[in-house]
Amino acid sequence: MTFRVVHYINQFFAGIGGEEKAGEVLPELRQGVVGPGAALAAELKGQAEVVGTIICGDGYFAEHMEEATAKILELLNSCKPDILIAGPAFNAGRYGTACGAVCDAAAKQLGIPTVTGMYKENPGVDMYRKNTFIVSTADNARGIKEAVPTMAKLALKLLKKETVGLGPEEGYLERGVRRNYFLEETGAQRAAAMLAKKLRGEPFVTEYPMPVFDRVEPNPAVKDLKNATIALVTSGGICPKGNPDHIEASSATKYGEYDISSFAALSEADSETAHGGYDPTYANKEPNRVLPVDVLRDMEKEGVFKKLYDKYYTTVGNGTPVANAKRFGAEIGQKLKKDGVSAVILTST
Repeated sequence: MTFRVVHYINQFFAGIGGEEKAGEVLPELRQGVVGPGAALAAELKGQAEVVGTIICGDGYFAEHMEEATAKILELLNSCKPDILIAGPAFNAGRYGTACGAVCDAAAKQLGIPTVTGMYKENPGVDMYRKNTFIVSTADNARGIKEAVPTMAKLALKLLKKETVGLGPEEGYLERGVRRNYFLEETGAQRAAAMLAKKLRGEPFVTEYPMPVFDRVEPNPAVKDLKNATIALVTSGGICPKGNPDHIEASSATKYGEYDISSFAALSEADSETAHGGYDPTYANKEPNRVLPVDVLRDMEKEGVFKKLYDKYYTTVGNGTPVANAKRFGAEIGQKLKKDGVSAVILTST
């Protein structure tokens, strides 16, 4: 018996276009393989066939999630699939979210197994890891040669109803699902053995890993506010009209630096938001709601502080990997420190 596979990809991997087409490509079904589906089909080794490929633009899916999901499920169901494989999405935030949402809906509404692939910091991981198998991938498409074989192998196991091992063994990210099974050694014996290894400095693997949180100690308050230079930084995406540096609406890879030395306030005539994670209507109409240049200019005139820094820095926090955010912060911080800025007001959305 040959299993029936449907593959879900975005407009980029379908060869339709990049960001400029992300909002224009509505859900569509093509027969057979498209783009990376060829590599997937090869790894399935004749045991399963990619009978169709569903394509949807990342922007369209993000802006019309309910309608897009319903249409994709309709197309998917018409193929009578045994499994859905989505992506891999690597670290593309909107693509990862779409892959996760489609897999989640397919599993719940059609009752079929699903597999996708993402980088560990993709926002889709935390959103959907409990509802689908997410294979761990590199952060960009260069890792496709490693991702696809792992996804195919896991998919075949699910199709054959074979026992799926632990995440590190099978290559998928931990799902937070605990399954009981019997071991020869008791918990006390395993704990003692683990402790002995730890005391001897030998490698060991905990059975219950604890989350690690990065803590940033707050700096002390500004002592002399009246002589302070205050800077504005935002992750709310406010930028000059037209988004001249093309800051991404999600999973930002860059930040912008813009001059406000001549501005008493921002307005819809000169500013907008690039952020794709909230309704931009009110921010575009009144950008000072996100980046309060107007209020700080008033405080500057009143002598609450000495000067509003001549530039502001902006990026988009929506789905942006922690590694990128740390890099942005370090670079911006160095620039502000070099220019003698006393304190920063960081706004979000």
